[in-house]
Amino acid sequence: MTSIEQEDSGHATEIVEAPESQARRLRNGIVAAAVLVVLIIALLIAVPGLHGVGRVVTQMNIWWLVAAIALQLLSCVGYILVFLGVFERVSASFGARVALTELAFGAAVSLGGAGSLVVGGWLLRERGFRLGEVAERSAVLFLLTSAVNAVTLIAAGLLLGLGIVPGPTDPWLTLLPAGLVALILAGFMVLPPISDRFATQRGSGKRAALARATARTVRDTRKALLSPDWRLFGAFGYLWFNIAVLWACFEAAGHSPSLMVIVLAYQIGWLANVLPVPGSVGVLEGSIVGMFVLYGVKATPAAAASVVYHAITLWLPLAWGTVSFIRLRRDHSRRIGRAPRPVR
Repeated sequence: MTSIEQEDSGHATEIVEAPESQARRLRNGIVAAAVLVVLIIALLIAVPGLHGVGRVVTQMNIWWLVAAIALQLLSCVGYILVFLGVFERVSASFGARVALTELAFGAAVSLGGAGSLVVGGWLLRERGFRLGEVAERSAVLFLLTSAVNAVTLIAAGLLLGLGIVPGPTDPWLTLLPAGLVALILAGFMVLPPISDRFATQRGSGKRAALARATARTVRDTRKALLSPDWRLFGAFGYLWFNIAVLWACFEAAGHSPSLMVIVLAYQIGWLANVLPVPGSVGVLEGSIVGMFVLYGVKATPAAAASVVYHAITLWLPLAWGTVSFIRLRRDHSRRIGRAPRPVR
């Protein structure tokens, strides 16, 4: 009998049932995303006002689209690198598969960010990581990638707002978002002493423990953000190569706005990803296109570039991550000596 089978029945049931429930969630997310994609294609064909978008898509430069796919692959590799940097005790092959699985769940499942953390946490716990360690490391991973997003948005807003690079200089669209994000980032950087003071006042208990864990997590994130090691390069690569996919899609459409405009519209438009829509299909495109229109980009090429961008950034990590998840499930089944149950 394996060590997993010797655990109490409740925990063993959790471990055995986890791959089945996670597989169903991923399958349902893929199906829902596919249905939404079909509906969007139907709208592009059926609605006269959208014919121009469909025409631009069909006439895109194939080599720029190939470049966009390559850039998305590099973005996935960036996430693998930052994941391995944060979870230093995992092997490269196992960590890469977990990272790709998280990307797949993040792409397809409603509230994918939370879903990806759940499945990643289960995979790591199955390999012997403590729950507290998984939670803290996952928080560092989330905060580190979020901080890179914040730094990038602040830089783009300042460069545009101060007229250093070509593009709109309206402070409401440039300096204001940069300033708001800078305030949030500053608050994040000074959080540890506040949390430590709160924990000292509380002494013990769940709230004090949570405050201490928060301080440790933020300090680890701050250290990673300010240390020029490879995990930081992975975090920047994960974001910047993804933004570059959108830029390549604009180039494929023959209409490329200022790079800093692309960065800002991308960053702000991605806030729509918090809505519980599988793959954010339709929602993300609408949000990004709306931001591009605010920044003075024509709606038709913006819509065409956004649709193709989302198709690449949705289905490529979804396909790669699903293959990784299947392989991890097979490894899990061999470890507990059971064949995977059919998904109902």
